[in-house]
Amino acid sequence: MAKKMMLKVVILVSLLILRLADSQETVTAPPVESPHPPPKIECDGECNRRCELSSRPNLCKRACGTCCERCNCVPPGTSGHYETCPCYANMTTHRGLHKCP
Repeated sequence: MAKKMMLKVVILVSLLILRLADSQETVTAPPVESPHPPPKIECDGECNRRCELSSRPNLCKRACGTCCERCNCVPPGTSGHYETCPCYANMTTHRGLHKCP
């Protein structure tokens, strides 16, 4: 008699655990935005680094400076790596060309 009762308790507990495991939903909280904007980067230094190998450094630095001020980021390296700064990558001229070097 005690074995039957113990078996019933084990089965009930198992079913309860399975039910709880199935009923749990993954809830993700929305990203929390900081009340303060991110700190401004030092655009002159970043653009000097970005444009150091350019054949037209003055033009490069001017365009980079505009992009940096608007996006507050400059991709690493001297070219490419646009995936690290989507705003920088998506900025175009009136003719549809990439604005940012």
